[in-house]
Amino acid sequence: MNQHFVREKRVDITTLSNGLMVATERMPEIATATLGVWVGTGSRHERPHEHGLSHLIEHMAFKGTARRSARQIAEDIENVGGDINAATSVEYTSYTARVLGADVDVALDVLGDILINSAFDPGELAREKGVILQEYAAVEDTPDDLIYDAFMETAFSGQAVGRPILGTPDTIKSFDEATIRAFLAREYTPGKMVLAAAGDVDHAQIVDMAERLFGGMPAVAPQQPESGRYTGGERRISRKLEQANLVLGLPGLSFKDPGYYAVHLFAHMLGGGLTSRLWHEVRETRGLAYSIDSFHWPFSDCGLFGIGAGTAGSDVRELMDVTLACMAQATQDISEIELVRAKAQMKVALLTALETPGGRIERVARQLLSWGRVVASEEIVRKVDALEVEHVREAGRRLLQSAPTLAAIGPIKGLPSLDSIASGLQG
Repeated sequence: MNQHFVREKRVDITTLSNGLMVATERMPEIATATLGVWVGTGSRHERPHEHGLSHLIEHMAFKGTARRSARQIAEDIENVGGDINAATSVEYTSYTARVLGADVDVALDVLGDILINSAFDPGELAREKGVILQEYAAVEDTPDDLIYDAFMETAFSGQAVGRPILGTPDTIKSFDEATIRAFLAREYTPGKMVLAAAGDVDHAQIVDMAERLFGGMPAVAPQQPESGRYTGGERRISRKLEQANLVLGLPGLSFKDPGYYAVHLFAHMLGGGLTSRLWHEVRETRGLAYSIDSFHWPFSDCGLFGIGAGTAGSDVRELMDVTLACMAQATQDISEIELVRAKAQMKVALLTALETPGGRIERVARQLLSWGRVVASEEIVRKVDALEVEHVREAGRRLLQSAPTLAAIGPIKGLPSLDSIASGLQG
């Protein structure tokens, strides 16, 4: 094994009595500190009437607390040269800050304040709902964003895991302080939270502050979301646009599934780079699309494989035919050189993500929430290196045996039927 994959820094981990985990990674060459709180809750943990609530809560975290106004939150971080941010995904919500190592206490105090003491002022809440409604409208006006929301909703029909993170205008308008606080009490529990920090940090200092800020949170048994069930199907949105945007998908695998890495490599070889089969055939040889890519989105209990592209309305049928042929062919003759190249690219991506304190704490937090431990890079690399050509071909063949999902928007009259596409997948 290449020695570069075993130069792991030490991660110190302490679990508070209420279940909140604290993980730090000291990086002596770094003068700044990046720290954040990850909550193992995202859009899939919302009940139907809460659709979009995780995203709203993330926004409201910066709109004032019992001790600070929205302006003071920003000033306290920026007065020490720092920055603060947050993000919501299907399964996680994160709140992060970056400051000089000497100002870790300031950043942690602000993070603790916004997570524990947010005020949810009615005026601020009304304004932020307006902001999110504008965000929703922007997606509706952006076909290459909207199509991926439609794709997820179709692949996991009627389920929280498939719902768009932003919510709908009706649910967004309905949220009030009581709804927010009930969700926080149920989902923002210490057993589903990790405080991670990297850079110029001291583990004992971080643990002491974590105990002071979060130690009083009551331990609550985490609730598990409904398991994701791939349904497949189609959604076609005819619009007068210059270009048709298409996404074709199949059920993927959870990141906990032993076959995950084989599917990931299959997706990369099919459409993950300038040497991939779809890029070469669709973009370079036929000029059917400016770009085309394939992807594999893994979640904790399910996954989704897909191929996305944009093309002229007159080319949608040829694009689909070529894509189906490339997929079927790849399951038969993926080569050793393709596999070696995909493995190398996967390793570079892995290491690149570890080159910044932000990348390191995100990896640590997600792994602790998912596995209860930090997974060493060399363990991942061993699993990738153990894969052979036939493993990846077989992963592709299993994919193509499933019912497809199709989402399309724009001038799509020439697009084949879903039954025709399903037949094409079978060769």
